[in-house]
Amino acid sequence: DIFEDGFHKPFLVTYLNTSAFMLYLIPYALKRRGRLGRAGYESIHDEEEMAVYDTSREVLVPLTNKETRDLAWIFCFLWFIANWSLNAALDYTSVASATILSSMSGFFTLVIGRFVQVETLTFSKFSAVVLSFMGVVMVSLSDSSSSTFLQPSNLLLGDFLAIISAITYGLYVTLLKVRIHVESRIDMQLFFGYVGLFNVLTCWVVGVVLHISGVELFEWPTSNSAVWSIILNMLITLSSDYIYVIAMLKTTPLVVTIGLSLTIPLAVVGDLFLGKDVRLLVLVGAVVVVSSFILVGLDDARIRSENLENSMPVTEAPRLD
Repeated sequence: DIFEDGFHKPFLVTYLNTSAFMLYLIPYALKRRGRLGRAGYESIHDEEEMAVYDTSREVLVPLTNKETRDLAWIFCFLWFIANWSLNAALDYTSVASATILSSMSGFFTLVIGRFVQVETLTFSKFSAVVLSFMGVVMVSLSDSSSSTFLQPSNLLLGDFLAIISAITYGLYVTLLKVRIHVESRIDMQLFFGYVGLFNVLTCWVVGVVLHISGVELFEWPTSNSAVWSIILNMLITLSSDYIYVIAMLKTTPLVVTIGLSLTIPLAVVGDLFLGKDVRLLVLVGAVVVVSSFILVGLDDARIRSENLENSMPVTEAPRLD
């Protein structure tokens, strides 16, 4: 891990990870020149997608280049704040506290999504959010008792940054759903390419301010493990966030938000596979997280099925004269 290796540079790590998105402009540019033809990303749309958003018979036209650029401009800063604040929180508070507070993003996503009408507030969804949060709390508290991290230097500031991350996450994931609706409306390579470009061109100013103020001095990693950790994080961000946004557009913001917590049970499975000791509380927490994802997934499928049925035209039975 980058921070465990002693390289505590949350801004630089976030800046480099976000900058990696600019690589998506390469295949887009080649496609524009005709070198790749239609070999780029092909949108997958199905009847359910159209049924959920076409019930009003409103035609959703694809976003123009300017509209994609404007959306990427807003998303860039929200995404950067959400990730930077979480990384910075780890410098001031405990890993358990940062993990627990950032997992509150499920609550904020549900509330914001309901407010802008991209989420329906049901008992199943609320229960799934609560279960997911409880599962994260169980695992985090269990792991914190055996943690070897340094003592938190500023708990209040670290916890505040973790909450800011959760709120900002709920804002940007809902923004994308409201603005795009379905992934067939946008060129994802162009969108993420713009996000990376805007990050490179503008966010460096923040780094200069942090360096001058002494909050985070600009330094390159000195160890090979830190360098490779940064490169690996950039590659993971480049692919995972791309897939994540597509998944969100095909489902709902809440489904993918709770789905992110599945990293916990997957990590537990990995530990068991490697023969490591896993505490009972961690196992219970992992099961609770999986249960929350299944619950919200089933509820989302039910709502989609109902919307599909309601969108079908009703045919009158022939009269018998």
